[in-house]
Amino acid sequence: MERFSGHAPGDAAYRRLVIGLFFAGIATFAQLYSPQAVLPLIAEEFAVTPATAALAVSLCTLGLALAVIPWSRAADRIGRLPAMTIGILAATSVGILATFAPTLEVFLIARFIEGAALGAMPAIALAYLSEEVDATHAVRVAGSYIAGTTVGGLAGRIIAGPVSDAASWRIGVLAVALLCLISAALFARIAPPARGFTHGRGQTDGLLRKVLASLRSPIQLALYAQAFLLMGGFVAIYNYLGFVLIAPPFSLPPWEMSLLFLAYLAGSVSSPQAGALASRWGRLPVLIGSTAAMVAGVLLTLSSWLPLVLVGLLVLTAGFFAAHAIASGWTPASAPRGATAQASSLYYLAYYGGSSLLGWLLGFALVGLGWPGVAGSVVAMCLLAAGIAVLFLRRAEGLPRTS
Repeated sequence: MERFSGHAPGDAAYRRLVIGLFFAGIATFAQLYSPQAVLPLIAEEFAVTPATAALAVSLCTLGLALAVIPWSRAADRIGRLPAMTIGILAATSVGILATFAPTLEVFLIARFIEGAALGAMPAIALAYLSEEVDATHAVRVAGSYIAGTTVGGLAGRIIAGPVSDAASWRIGVLAVALLCLISAALFARIAPPARGFTHGRGQTDGLLRKVLASLRSPIQLALYAQAFLLMGGFVAIYNYLGFVLIAPPFSLPPWEMSLLFLAYLAGSVSSPQAGALASRWGRLPVLIGSTAAMVAGVLLTLSSWLPLVLVGLLVLTAGFFAAHAIASGWTPASAPRGATAQASSLYYLAYYGGSSLLGWLLGFALVGLGWPGVAGSVVAMCLLAAGIAVLFLRRAEGLPRTS
């Protein structure tokens, strides 16, 4: 029997895979971040601080971060596609119910559960891609998948904001959850069955061995540091900039503030371009350049002139998603042999761990130091990430997987 070498452009299954994961990206990231557009409204209704309101995002991403390793184990037992389908449909159902929560506490608990179910997609999607797509196209397809997730993140925010302004934040979040239900159903219908996946025995010692193999790799640890630091800083900017923009001297209304998330379109352009540039120039130079763009973008948000702040958001977003496309695609490509799913899961554990922890903690910087405190913290995190990349990833280009 001929060994399956992966789908290539032109194959019907290749097109179905890309389209299916595009809808999965919408279903995952629209609901994950939809409350981010209405955090000031949540804070106002429940009379809580910005950091407390941000728990609507942070607890969801924390649930996701804690669930990625269990989901990778489930995927090894029951298959990539079934695990992703179960997770995304369960998350969407909880997301709909969460909008009817009677108190903030119940809403936050539901968001945590929703995030745990959502963990199936980031835990498995890149491993699914690496197993099903011809290796020569893996970086480019990973970039396209990341571009799809930016569309989902954008859709959740720009729907939730204006709808919430016209009705309530609950109705805004519910509208996004219904969109996610449709997208999840389309993913389940379109995505092709896995051909490159071999069922594992699912033994605990096997899982632990794969996890430890990734944690012993300096390359993998450096990539996880990129995920933790860059994602944490990126989410903090988007969590708290809204609180600045609704106050003087900007005084933007909530619906207008939500349009700032259109900056996410810069990520849908930069992520596939980053993959193409990495194929030509190497991953590390593109990663460092993308991180430098993030720093420049953050510094521009310190301006009191709104157009310059908007330019800063565009530059920051383009830089972040380019860096994420490189690091997330690099992770399974350099994973220890047989630990592709676990390596990707650890990357997303760091990614969403940074989102939940740093995205929450920098709310205290906002209260104590104002926006310069948030921006300065994010710049420091970017510089630390770049330093780690230079130290540990310089010799990683093109290295074969270790056993």
